[in-house]
Amino acid sequence: MARRLDSRAPDFDAQFASLITQDRETAEDVTASVRTIIAEVRARGDAALIDFSAKFDRAALTRATLRVAEDEIAGAEAQCDAKALSALDVAAKRIEAYHRRQIPTDESFTDETGTTLGWRWTALESVGLYVPGGTASYPSSVLMNALAARVAGVARVVMVTPATDGRINPLTLAAAKRAGVSEIYRIGGAQAIAALAFGTETIASVDKIVGPGNAYVAAAKREVFGTVGIDSVAGPSEILVVADARNDPEWIAADLLSQAEHDASSQSILITDDEAFATRVDEAVSRASVLLPRKDIVEASWRDHGAIIVVAKIDDAARLVDRIAPEHLELAVENPKALLAQVHHAGAVFLGRHTPEAMGDYIAGPNHVLPTARTARFSSGLSVLDFLKRTTLLHCTPGAVAALGPDAIVLAESEGLEAHARSIAARLNRRSGDE
Repeated sequence: MARRLDSRAPDFDAQFASLITQDRETAEDVTASVRTIIAEVRARGDAALIDFSAKFDRAALTRATLRVAEDEIAGAEAQCDAKALSALDVAAKRIEAYHRRQIPTDESFTDETGTTLGWRWTALESVGLYVPGGTASYPSSVLMNALAARVAGVARVVMVTPATDGRINPLTLAAAKRAGVSEIYRIGGAQAIAALAFGTETIASVDKIVGPGNAYVAAAKREVFGTVGIDSVAGPSEILVVADARNDPEWIAADLLSQAEHDASSQSILITDDEAFATRVDEAVSRASVLLPRKDIVEASWRDHGAIIVVAKIDDAARLVDRIAPEHLELAVENPKALLAQVHHAGAVFLGRHTPEAMGDYIAGPNHVLPTARTARFSSGLSVLDFLKRTTLLHCTPGAVAALGPDAIVLAESEGLEAHARSIAARLNRRSGDE
């Protein structure tokens, strides 16, 4: 049973603060181990990758088998269920269409001084995509990450994924093919991040690394940031459902469990204005959780991190939503758009009673790579923009330098930067017709 909070209780603020600040990450400090792994990969290249794959993934690799061959990808696709492949095709089409609308435009304009200003967007040249293995595999994440990069115009998209006991989920490989992944390597963990960042004899380095992973992957991404870009360091998944009593409690319970099954550290929260409905949902969660294949994970998540919050009226939910800044927010209320207008912080919002968050995870089109751990207060989900660089442009005519230069010189001199001032002053002494 999840903890129960009432916004009208005298100690609510303290209980709520405890809920949203609790540490759901693993306490294990893996930084020292990760630094050792990275140093080994930098020093020994492919040989280190082969050794670590044998040690951590029980995969017997050679330099020749680090990369997944084209015929292996085709063979994996042949093993996949036809309905699953068809569903991947539908998802890929919708994700690509949604992300194409995000492509920004270049801009150029000339102001009253004759100065031409603007910017242009250019794609990153190469991106590395980490795809987890382990307790669950995520072909959908391959589509979300790789298609956003491809739509942006990234020429080289490299995928790394652990081949535990020598095996990669065939549907993951099929998703990579549909998303236009350029290269696939059967390596995982911190060693894969190191290979993407610094390169080895077989794997060329990339410019940015995206994709979630375990504590070792997260720590490795922190370590290599600066050498390469990273998307974020993802925390455990989370969902916040705001629901009134007109919902089916079984539906809401299913939505809460959809994120709880990711990991025991995941968090599912319900906010409602009806005490009796809160109880019905809690009971529905208990009934449904015992039937799930990942029962132990779900029950641990709901027991240790889940919560039901009862408020006096549904509009009171907005201020709590903003304090939680959830990764996923469902507004299963009578007028979701009105409530949405009061909300400022959420990674993704799902509007209405018939919009479960899981639709966004797979098929709807928006990206499911979203800010966690309250970082939606200052960051956004993955998009085409994450794979583009914006370069500012400036062109000054002699007239523009004459109009703006004197003030620029004053500012440069006030900062004690005489060479800056002289570089501008030199232009003011040129003939007026010179460009």
